[in-house]
Amino acid sequence: MKEFYLLMRQYVAPYKRYLFGGLLFNVLSAVLNVFSFVSIIPMLQLLFGIDTTKYTFIPWDTAGMSIKDIGVNNLYYYTTELIALYGASTTLLVIGLFLAFATLLKTSCYFASVAMMVPLRTGVVRDIRAAIYRKITNLPLSFFSEERKGDIIARMSGDVGEIENSITGSLEMIIKNPILIVCYFGVLIYISWQLTLFTIVVLPILGTLMGKIGRKLKHKSLEAQEKWSETMSQVEETLGGMRIVKAFGAEEKMQERFNATVDDYRHITGRVFTRQASAHPVSEFLGTCLIVLVLWYGGTLIFSDHSPIDAPTFIFYMVILYSIIQPLKDLSKASYAIPKGMASMQRVNKILDAENPIGEAADATPITSLGEEIRFDDVRFTYNGAADEVIKGVSFTVRKGQTIALVGQSGSGKSTLVDLVPRYHDVCGGSISIDGHDVRTLRISDLRSLIGNVNQEAILFNDSFYNNIAFGAPASQTPEEERQLRERVIEAAKIANAHDFIMATEQGYDTPVGDRGCRLSGGQRQRVSIARAILKNPDILILDEATSALDTESERLVQEALERLMKTRTTIAIAHRLSTIKNADEILVLHEGQIVERGTHDALIALNGYYKRLNDMQQL
Repeated sequence: MKEFYLLMRQYVAPYKRYLFGGLLFNVLSAVLNVFSFVSIIPMLQLLFGIDTTKYTFIPWDTAGMSIKDIGVNNLYYYTTELIALYGASTTLLVIGLFLAFATLLKTSCYFASVAMMVPLRTGVVRDIRAAIYRKITNLPLSFFSEERKGDIIARMSGDVGEIENSITGSLEMIIKNPILIVCYFGVLIYISWQLTLFTIVVLPILGTLMGKIGRKLKHKSLEAQEKWSETMSQVEETLGGMRIVKAFGAEEKMQERFNATVDDYRHITGRVFTRQASAHPVSEFLGTCLIVLVLWYGGTLIFSDHSPIDAPTFIFYMVILYSIIQPLKDLSKASYAIPKGMASMQRVNKILDAENPIGEAADATPITSLGEEIRFDDVRFTYNGAADEVIKGVSFTVRKGQTIALVGQSGSGKSTLVDLVPRYHDVCGGSISIDGHDVRTLRISDLRSLIGNVNQEAILFNDSFYNNIAFGAPASQTPEEERQLRERVIEAAKIANAHDFIMATEQGYDTPVGDRGCRLSGGQRQRVSIARAILKNPDILILDEATSALDTESERLVQEALERLMKTRTTIAIAHRLSTIKNADEILVLHEGQIVERGTHDALIALNGYYKRLNDMQQL
C-alpha cells in the first residue's frame, strides 16, 4: 500500500480541507444515526407498555447525577406525559415525526459529506492528468522512441479513469465507514462488552477470508491494463497507417489482429470483474454468519440465570450490529477496488517517474542571440548506451551567417547530429558550443528560442492557419498586440509563399487545417511550417530535408521561401537533393557517422569522391 500512501500525500493533500469537511459531516451523520436508534427504542418501550416505570422530572442542575442520566430520565418523563395527554396514537405520530426529522438531519449530513468529496475526487484526477501531460512534454525524444503512443494515451485515459473509479471513488468509503464502525462499536461496547468482545474475536477470522479474494486482484488488473494499452496502440497505429492498410488490402488481417487482442482483454477483465463481483455476496454471507453467531451467543446469555443484558436491549444491540455490516461491506469493496486502481497507478507512475537525462544546471547561462559561431568538437553519440556509435568524432564550425549543408546516405547520422544542437539528445563525447558556451551549460528555453526548425514532415496541429503560424509567438495581452501579431503572421505567410492559398480557403487564416494538416497538400503544409519559422525569426535555422518529399512546382515555391528565410541567418541544412544546397558555404559529407569529405559544391565535384558519386546518381 506504499503507492496508495504516496498518492494520498502527493495528490490528495492539497484538497485536505475537503477531506476534513467530509470527515466532519460523516461524524455528524454517524452520531445522528446512532442517536435516532438510541432514542426511539426506549420511547417505543414506554409506548407499548414494555417499560412500566413511573418517571418524574429531574431538574437539569441536580447535583450527583450525570447530564446523561438526567437527559434519559427526562426524555422518558416527557414521553409518558405525552402519552397521558394525547394518547398512544398521537404520541406514535410525534415519535414518527421525530424519527423523520432525525433522518432528515442524518441524510443532509451524508449529502454534505458526499458533496465535499466531489472537488477532491475531480481535482485529484485533473492533477494526475495534468502531471502526466506536463511530464510528457518535458521528457526527451528518446523516451517516445521506446514507448508506443497508444500505450501513453491508454495510461492517460483508461488508467487515470480506473484511478478515479477505484481509488478516489473509494476515499468516501475509507473516510465514512471507519467513523460509522467506531461509533457503532462504541455503542455496542456500552450495551454489552461481553457480546462485543465475542464479536471482535470472530470478526478478524471472517475478514481474513474476505481479504483472500482481493490479494490477487492487483496482479490481474495490471495484466488487464497492459492489454488495454496494447489495444489502444493498435488503434493508433491503424489510424496512422490507414492509407497503407487499404493499399495492401490488409483490412481483414488488421481486424483479426485487433480481435485477438480484444479477446485477450475480455478474458482477463472477465476474471477481474468476476473476482470483484464476488465481494458483495461473500461479504453478505460472512456478515450473516456473524449475525447468526452473535444471535446464538446473545441468546445463550439471555437464557442464563445471570444475564448481563435483557431482551429489548439485545434487540437494540442486534439492530446496531446489523447496521455495522454495511460499512464493513463497503470497506471490503474498497479493499478490492483500491488494489485494482493501484495497478493503474503503477502504470501511470512509469511515466511520472521516468528520468529526464536532459537536465538544466541551477546556474545555467542565459543566452539571447548567436554572436559568432557554433562549434562541434569531436562530437560522439550513441543511443541508450549502445556499443555502436551513431556519431563518431565529428568536428566542424558554423560561422554566424554561414550555410552549412550535411549530405550522405540514409542512416549516416545527419538528423541525429542536428538534434544534438537544441539538446533533444545530449552528446556522449566531445562538445557542442555556441559562442564558447557548451550547450549543456545554457538555459534550455533560451537555447531552443534561438533555433527554428523546418523538417521533412511538416508537423501542423488541428487548428487554424493563424494559430499554427503563430504557434511559437507569446500570447497577446491587448487588442493592439493581437493586431500587430496578426500583421506579422500575414507577412510571414507572404514571405513563405503561403498567403495566396490561405486566402483562397473559406475562412482565410481562421480556416482549420485538419488533423496534422490533412486538408492541405505536402507543399502547402511545408510552406505553413516555413511561415511559422519565419515568424519566430530565429538566429539559427535547421532544415531537415525540407523539400525532399515535394513535387517540382511545390519544391520551387518552398525553395524560394527557404531562400528568403535563410538570408542573414546561420543555417544547417540536411539535403538529399544536392541541387538545393549548391550555394552552401560548406558541404559536409557524412558516412556511417563520420565526415568523409568537406568543401564547396565545385570543390567536392572536382575531388571525384563520395559526393561526386551521389551527384552523378541524381543527375542520372
